[in-house]
Amino acid sequence: MNIAPLSLGHDRATDGRIARAWAALEGVPDPEIPVVSIRDLGILRDIATGPDGALEVLITPTYSGCPAMSQIAEDIGQALDAAGLAPWRIRTVLSPAWTTDWITPAARERLREFGITPPGQCGPPAAAQPLSFVPRAARAGAPDTVACPRCGSVHTQEISRFASTACKALYRCLDCREPFDYFKPY
Repeated sequence: MNIAPLSLGHDRATDGRIARAWAALEGVPDPEIPVVSIRDLGILRDIATGPDGALEVLITPTYSGCPAMSQIAEDIGQALDAAGLAPWRIRTVLSPAWTTDWITPAARERLREFGITPPGQCGPPAAAQPLSFVPRAARAGAPDTVACPRCGSVHTQEISRFASTACKALYRCLDCREPFDYFKPY
């Protein structure tokens, strides 16, 4: 799995409650893209037991203004309550920032099957980078190749930088003429 878990000093193999929590949250879908789970997207970062014995669920939003985070927190709470895992609390962690590199290979395939082109790998982060308002692909000197999830053609065109959600762009295939979402790399 590509998700970068946070190290909170627990041993998942020996902590049955934490293992039950991971199992309970495994299937919590992303509210905006229900074919993938919050774990598969890398939003669910870690689960630990706090000093007071409550479960601490750490989540990272796909971007700082993600409107789905309150729904995700509610869905996590419902899953933990249904599994009898109270008390619990949810902590939002913003650093390191979420990256599309944390999306699992299985989730990338489910996105493609759902009609959303998954992002390519962004690669390992450099130590320190200057702030830039130019998209990554333009900085690297090569344009993104966005393949149509229906026919596989790379003869595609961006229609709008924002699609059904802010983390996706709207494209159309110039061969099969179908519109599709592209999950933008971060």
